[in-house]
Amino acid sequence: MNRNELRKADINLMVVFETLMLERNVTRAAEKLFLGQPTISSALNRLRALFNDPLFIRVGNRMEPTARANEIIHHLSPALDAMSVALSLTHDFDPASSDMTFRIGLSDDVEYSLMPALLQALREEAPHVVIVIKQANYWSISELLASGEITAGVCITKDLPANAKRKLLRKVVPMVLRTDLSATPLTLDEYCTRPHVVVSHVANISSFADEWLEAVGRTRKAVLSIPQYTTLPALMAGSNMLCNLPDYLALALSQTGALQAEPLPFVTPTLELSMTWLSVMDSDPAERWLRSRIEHVMGQREH
Repeated sequence: MNRNELRKADINLMVVFETLMLERNVTRAAEKLFLGQPTISSALNRLRALFNDPLFIRVGNRMEPTARANEIIHHLSPALDAMSVALSLTHDFDPASSDMTFRIGLSDDVEYSLMPALLQALREEAPHVVIVIKQANYWSISELLASGEITAGVCITKDLPANAKRKLLRKVVPMVLRTDLSATPLTLDEYCTRPHVVVSHVANISSFADEWLEAVGRTRKAVLSIPQYTTLPALMAGSNMLCNLPDYLALALSQTGALQAEPLPFVTPTLELSMTWLSVMDSDPAERWLRSRIEHVMGQREH
């Protein structure tokens, strides 16, 4: 490979190109890079001259990449990741003085129940850092990591990019939430006959619980599907509805005194809450610090 070709390149131009590939819009790319729109347009003209290709074709409000652009980004993104890691090794990370921005993906159950303690810990140790939370879930975490929108994520995961790593934070025991406070646990018959709320980011009216019930020859009746957990107390108030939740969220919501959390009245598999990140971030001092704090606060305590 001819290293002399690198003398023609400007790293800043490569960053602009990668951002344009992600955003497909000059204005949004400018906002993401904190640059003016004319600066991005000028950089795009230089990129076109450098690669001898139009790179993007305008289609409506979007800029669609050419075949050459898709080929370039396939090689360029890993190179920029590697360069970022190499540069990060030249300095240590000082939480007390850093003003870095960290972008974390969290499922909303994790944000509600586990994020407050993490935020307190981060503010005490690194009062000047900025935390940006992006909603992530079972279906979106892979895309968010691959696109660079987040550098770490915490949720229940399934398939991940080939270059992603995963760290188990805690075993999740499913629980059921009810509004009628009682010392008598729900029976399986009561659980199956009472109406249920399902929390689904993709507007499903079924969940893992329906698969578990099917395995024991039972069914339940979902009457409401909502996209997030935060409205549950208001929606369930005064009703006999039930809702399945991860144990950490069910216990957090029950602390208000208006809701009661208890184990499901049948045997269920244990789910896993994991932290994920791209392997290219392994050696970054700031990211290592962030992951260690996430693991310390959100990880399961041994009793």
